Amino acid sequence: MALPVQDQLKYWGVAAVVFLAALWFLGDVLLPFIVGGAIAYMMDPLADRLEKLGASRIVATCIISFVALLVFILMAVLIIPMVVEQAIQLFETAPDLFKRLQVFLSERFPTLGDESSTLRKSLSSIGETIQSRGAELANRVFTSALGVISAIVFIVVVPVVAFYLLLDWDNLVAKIDSLLPRDHAPVIRKIAAEIDQTLANFVRGQFTVCAILGVFYGTALMLVGLQFGLVVGFIAGLISFIPYVGALVGGGLALGLALFQFWDTPAMIAAVAVVFGAGQFLEGNILTPKLVGGSVGLHPVWLLLALSVFGTLFGFVGMLVAVPVAAVFGVVARFGTDQYRQSRLYRGLEENDE
Repeated sequence: MALPVQDQLKYWGVAAVVFLAALWFLGDVLLPFIVGGAIAYMMDPLADRLEKLGASRIVATCIISFVALLVFILMAVLIIPMVVEQAIQLFETAPDLFKRLQVFLSERFPTLGDESSTLRKSLSSIGETIQSRGAELANRVFTSALGVISAIVFIVVVPVVAFYLLLDWDNLVAKIDSLLPRDHAPVIRKIAAEIDQTLANFVRGQFTVCAILGVFYGTALMLVGLQFGLVVGFIAGLISFIPYVGALVGGGLALGLALFQFWDTPAMIAAVAVVFGAGQFLEGNILTPKLVGGSVGLHPVWLLLALSVFGTLFGFVGMLVAVPVAAVFGVVARFGTDQYRQSRLYRGLEENDE
């Protein structure tokens, strides 16, 4: 006989509280394991494909790990230092950009020449703040993941965790399935399959889209000759998982820099605008339809809310688990809605019931 619904909710509620408490108190310790698990989850379909081609699981895991190691070394040696250097230079150059902006505005709005002008004071304050805190902020942004715990431990633990989880992924899934409550196993499997589909479509697909857009924006802006083009492209690609936000933020930043750098060359400013227009076309008509697909049930507003709430409560670790948790809540909410529409509460008394 199945447990009453109230008892089931009690046990699952305790499990949820334990999960949130673990994130709260052990977030820094769990970080490399969460990152390693996320990497293993993203690489599992590739390992399955290699197995279908005849490779054993251990061989497939070794091949993926070797390629990932080469990519990591390439990024660590060539790309990441350039991005960090340009970001620091951008923050250090920001006060000069604001001074030039003041001159530009003063020529068109003479009232800004007044030292007591509120806008003038605001611009001066922003420039001084960025100059004094900018370099420190840039270093924290790009090293926060490694600064949570020892960099050596993080770099060593994440690949090891990812390797072993990827190697035993199918066995782990089978063991978890064997522990499901027998009365509810079919429903849980159905919900889990929908969650996996949502995460597979969104996380794996959107991660690929962000990487491609970051490379495209960074390379194109550097070819155009825009200063700090690489870091602008990196930022635009990084936040492209939120529709339109990446293009708006990156495009606004790039066009702002282009106005100062190419003030006398409107064609170059137009070229920067064309880069982001082409990126939007590429994302909307090719990348997203092919890699992400149609609606996956994660509305941008819901995603922003999850990132904000979990980021505020649990920091960097919370942001990592925000998307999976949002996907779980979304699927469970849709399941609950379907159950509600089939219930007497929604349908009321039907003719057959009278």
